[in-house]
Amino acid sequence: MSKIGAVILAAGMSKRMGKPKLLLPLHGIPLFHYALKASIYHSLDPIVLIAGPYIEEMRKLSHEFRQIEVLYNPNYATGMASSLKLGMEAMKGRVDAAIIFLADQPFVSIEVVQTLIKQYKKTRKEGIRIVRPAYDGVVGHPILFDGELFRHFDFMEGDQGGKSIIQAHQDRMKIVSFDQSMWGRDVDTPEDLMQMEAYLKQKE
Repeated sequence: MSKIGAVILAAGMSKRMGKPKLLLPLHGIPLFHYALKASIYHSLDPIVLIAGPYIEEMRKLSHEFRQIEVLYNPNYATGMASSLKLGMEAMKGRVDAAIIFLADQPFVSIEVVQTLIKQYKKTRKEGIRIVRPAYDGVVGHPILFDGELFRHFDFMEGDQGGKSIIQAHQDRMKIVSFDQSMWGRDVDTPEDLMQMEAYLKQKE
């Protein structure tokens, strides 16, 4: 049985928002809690939250989630690669695979994560090492990486994310399609947050 962990990237500086967006409430819940709850729901273990300038606030707001490991990225200003390196280093030797979540994507559904895990377990023997979603044809997050690929994160730089690793292993990647574009949306601006709040109220 495969053991799968979670890396939640939450070290951004929220430049476009103008304030720490991950701490802002969406429907009464801090934005970054949505990714935490998705990871906990699926019993991912370990769950590592990579924080940056707002680490103390995040620790206080996540104290109820005792299974969460909060790690500080001192190089958060250099881009996403430093957070990915830190997170994947924390996974080495502990899991068979890890799912990378973006903490500013609150609408990733239970179905998405379930499907990533199911497809990984189903296709690993066929050589698949990456499973990622596409929302209305646009690829997005979260992304599952097999443990064989963790070492490649050591060589990443800047704000490239996992693109270089994905490009190098496209023949070993499975894309799972969903027709809900909202599931892949992230929060970058005050307008994004307002739209998502309106979307949630509409669904009540």
